[in-house]
Amino acid sequence: MAFELPELPYSYDALQPFMSAETLEFHHDKHHLAYVNNGNNLLKGTEFEGKSLEEIVKGSYGKNAGLFNNAGQHYNHIHFWKWMKKDGGGKSLPGKLAAAVDSDLGGYDKFRADFIAAGTTQFGSGWAWLAVKDGKLEIAKTPNGENPLVHGATPILGVDVWEHSYYIDYRNARPKYLEAFVDSLINWDYVLELYEKAV
Repeated sequence: MAFELPELPYSYDALQPFMSAETLEFHHDKHHLAYVNNGNNLLKGTEFEGKSLEEIVKGSYGKNAGLFNNAGQHYNHIHFWKWMKKDGGGKSLPGKLAAAVDSDLGGYDKFRADFIAAGTTQFGSGWAWLAVKDGKLEIAKTPNGENPLVHGATPILGVDVWEHSYYIDYRNARPKYLEAFVDSLINWDYVLELYEKAV
């Protein structure tokens, strides 16, 4: 299945002041497009042609690093754009999700602190995640384009901590970017949709 760059689900300036139009233009139009183009070139002639993106990510892990890196980042970014929305974030989680955060992660405040810590302490480029594994929520972090799919879990929320995701707006203040993401950008409805599919 050829990779395609999805449209952003909002205008470039919709997430200001927490994420600038300039960041979204570079991140979506340049970085994500590069993963799509490189991924399509690396996919040609491999055993993964015609497979779903999820199958490509899982199947190429540890076998085809170039394809995996681009497929993983394509997968991550398809969801990343949907994990954000204007006037998002905050403590008002949909009921089922709020209950799972309470039972599995020790409540919203602990989730917030642990998720931000995961993103802050991911050395170099990578992602912080909220994932479902064996029916329970867990927080994780991965390097580069890796994601929970290759560790037997299903990602339901992720934040990109590659510098291109925040450097224009926050310079080297990664924790401030992560706080803004959690407090003001998360699209909890989309997280719930993925959670319900995963459990």
